[in-house]
Amino acid sequence: MRVLFLFAALSLGTLAISSISGQSPAPVIIQAATPAPAPSATAAPATTAADPKEMMQVLQEMQATNAATIKKQEAALQTLDGLQKAAEEIKIYSKRG
Repeated sequence: MRVLFLFAALSLGTLAISSISGQSPAPVIIQAATPAPAPSATAAPATTAADPKEMMQVLQEMQATNAATIKKQEAALQTLDGLQKAAEEIKIYSKRG
């Protein structure tokens, strides 16, 4: 009889605990400490009219900006390649003792 009573008590306790932990707390939303950055002045202005001349000018500006960015990236890659070669030479000389 004691075993049956103990089993029933454990079953009821388990059911009570499982029903309590079923819900998750509501998410807390915290406002950012710094304001969102303002849109940059270099961004292309949005055109509502379908003026081909304006669209072509914007496209050419974007292409010039992209070309300048690619040149900077190529220069950075060349610098990194030079550094990698120098590091490999240092490794070789350090192994020679």
